[in-house]
Amino acid sequence: MIYVLHYIFWICLGIIFYNYIGYGILLALISGMKHIIIRLHTFYAESGKYGSTKPTTNNPSTSLRVTQRTTHNGQPDFPEVTLVIAAYNEEAVIEEKIANCLQLNYPKDKLSFLFITDGSTDGTADVVRRYPQIYLLDSPERKGKTAALNRAMQYVSTPITIFCDANTMLNRSAIRKIAAHYRSPKTGGVAGEKKVLSGENDTAPAAGEGLYWKYESLLKRLDASLYTVTGAAGELFSIRTTLWAPMPENVILDDFVISTRINLKGYRIAYEPHAYACELSSASLEEEKKRKVRISAGGFQSMVMLKEIFNVFRHPVLFFQFVSHRFLRWTLTPLSLPLLLLANILLVASGAGRFYKIMLMAQLAFYLLAGMGRLFGETKRLKILKIFHYILFMNYSVYAGFFRFIKGKQSGVWEKAERKVMVIS
Repeated sequence: MIYVLHYIFWICLGIIFYNYIGYGILLALISGMKHIIIRLHTFYAESGKYGSTKPTTNNPSTSLRVTQRTTHNGQPDFPEVTLVIAAYNEEAVIEEKIANCLQLNYPKDKLSFLFITDGSTDGTADVVRRYPQIYLLDSPERKGKTAALNRAMQYVSTPITIFCDANTMLNRSAIRKIAAHYRSPKTGGVAGEKKVLSGENDTAPAAGEGLYWKYESLLKRLDASLYTVTGAAGELFSIRTTLWAPMPENVILDDFVISTRINLKGYRIAYEPHAYACELSSASLEEEKKRKVRISAGGFQSMVMLKEIFNVFRHPVLFFQFVSHRFLRWTLTPLSLPLLLLANILLVASGAGRFYKIMLMAQLAFYLLAGMGRLFGETKRLKILKIFHYILFMNYSVYAGFFRFIKGKQSGVWEKAERKVMVIS
């Protein structure tokens, strides 16, 4: 029995460490090695060691550093782009969103705007109608975001489609930065960066969300350096329009399904940190819980729907990235946390050595700090506690999302979490 407890302890500890820390370290090491190899290869190519003086430019990892293509007369070549925005009862922010769209730094004749209002009961559609440069698809029936996107894509004819949320604001150069990536024929999509802006009076999960997304952005950058971003954030991402395929209307995580389908077709999702969508964190713990539980339920649905991603022989690198970045976070890590604590308690009770006593104290301290983050996280001096609470909060949401998924209670019709909006200039 003691041997079994030792195995459980070390397996669970390994899963948790790898998921939250180890994978990032491994990606950083691989990325560093790739850059060294590329530089050596370029050096030898330029010095004529390979029989050519032309530097190599066809390595996939170099596609992150792209420049705008030019035409035969030296002028920038801007591909046509459609910005698609789904909105449900966004009257309070839609005017600011439209103003943000119209100030984007991209040729006006190359950028189209398509807004879909799905069953809104406020004045969202009426506000959009006041702007003739925006094409509006208004439907009185609320069928959810996935159904809205399916409907909208029938009207998109540009080679690039960019999806963006109605309550997020983009930086002025976002479209230019995204469009430049499509010079690579292997780029099927581009993920922008999501920035969660924390306020001084944010609750524990709110500020923790901002810290979490900073780390998530770092992982996405490293993921893209290795091969592809695994799951673009719906706040800002784009695709080659020809790669679009309609989705079942019950899809919960439309952004993850769209981007992963593109991966399964053999294309990569690039990452552009200089194209970002900004939003403030959730208005309350209850609002953030609503969002996290829905995402967790969608994660389980996506794994069933996109089961081809587990074919390690056909998609070896994608499989490695998905398991390391998503699968563990949605499954084994939340399971490992209580098992690690239970195994640790039993080991200490059975007379295990000093190391296990220290680990038990560390675990108890983590849960204590998480509880303090929930109770006192709004105090400026104790903001660091918020990240402990948010980690525990995320793992709790996975359990809640799993039970909602197996009971079939999570609808594809979105449940919008209330957020504040900040205009980005």
